[in-house]
Amino acid sequence: MSYAFVINSGSSSIKFQIVDPAADASEAPLVSGVVEQIGEPNGRLTVHYQGEKHSEQRPIADHTAGLHTAIKRLEALGCGPSDLHLVAVGHRVVHGGLVFSQPEVINDQVVDMIRDQIPLAPLHNPANIDGIEVARELLPDIPHVAVFDTGFFAHLPPAAAIYAINKDVAGDHQVRRYGFHGTSHEFVSAQAAAMLDLPDAAVNQITLHLGNGASAAAIRGGEPVDTSMGMTPLAGLVMGTRTGDIDPGVIFHLYRHAGMSIDEIDQLLNKKSGVKGLAGVNDFRELRAMIQEEDQDAWLAYNIYIHQLRRFLGSYMISVGRVDAITFTAGVGENDRFVRADALANLEMYGVKIDPERNALPNDGPREISADDSQIKVFVIPTNEELAIAQKSVALVADHR
Repeated sequence: MSYAFVINSGSSSIKFQIVDPAADASEAPLVSGVVEQIGEPNGRLTVHYQGEKHSEQRPIADHTAGLHTAIKRLEALGCGPSDLHLVAVGHRVVHGGLVFSQPEVINDQVVDMIRDQIPLAPLHNPANIDGIEVARELLPDIPHVAVFDTGFFAHLPPAAAIYAINKDVAGDHQVRRYGFHGTSHEFVSAQAAAMLDLPDAAVNQITLHLGNGASAAAIRGGEPVDTSMGMTPLAGLVMGTRTGDIDPGVIFHLYRHAGMSIDEIDQLLNKKSGVKGLAGVNDFRELRAMIQEEDQDAWLAYNIYIHQLRRFLGSYMISVGRVDAITFTAGVGENDRFVRADALANLEMYGVKIDPERNALPNDGPREISADDSQIKVFVIPTNEELAIAQKSVALVADHR
């Protein structure tokens, strides 16, 4: 059996899975794990394999030490790279800019080109590159593939992609809408088309990736025509700690009148805003408990979140024209029945009707939650970005042989 080693390298963590690319989307990976708190004294490695959890704590100096520690533990468990037929190592890369619209087999030139995109994703691409360089050094005999979050949205229509600012300034500094969570939106939209028993090209749909980070996509005939995130993942929907769409003048106001630095404003809008900034928590389970206790801040935060979500839903229904499906995915989208119900409340006149009993069922794989007489189907489809990365990586490697 052939496997792919999927790596998602962050600034202080490395998430990884060993995945059978031919597996069903609902199947658990062969191995999953995470190296956390890299660069800190209390580093931690956690590996899940064959229904068991294996953990160890030790200082992990850097990404090299982190991935080396992970591979050593995997080999001790009998599921390391030398024990399995690994055909590809797939790397999640956040930003491909205007350069990468498809997965790429990684070589030195590709790494340099990813490095060139760092100004567009200064918090993410450097960590992604660290993971790539370490993995290539430790696993030199296996092909490595970069899969880009922005790739699915690389060919948005110009009217959706271009901001109305001076075109020379935009061109010189690569300012435009790139979109993110593309691997997730592409994956669940294909799953939704399969549930409709139609080819992707025959389906118009809206996909809602609602996690701590959140984004919406309008997809017509399998091709995205709009998405809520922009040049950065800050734009669009209200998120766990991010503002979503906001008047740019707020930034100037805070700089000029609150005396905040650009870095302080960056931290405010990305880390201290959204649901957390309004209610003090960004976990929707905690938010729900606060609402049940009649906490007014929590109730307001929830209503702002739903209001913004419905704004995008409405505009995207116009963007795609005929809508065949609306799909919820990611942590909140898959597990919070109240968000789904409130986002689609009172839309029967537009052909959307949820079945309350179906909507209340626990998250257990792809399912329809719309009523039988709903003109637009509503689905809950668990995202599986790691499987998507594995499939893309293995397919690309096969094409290059």
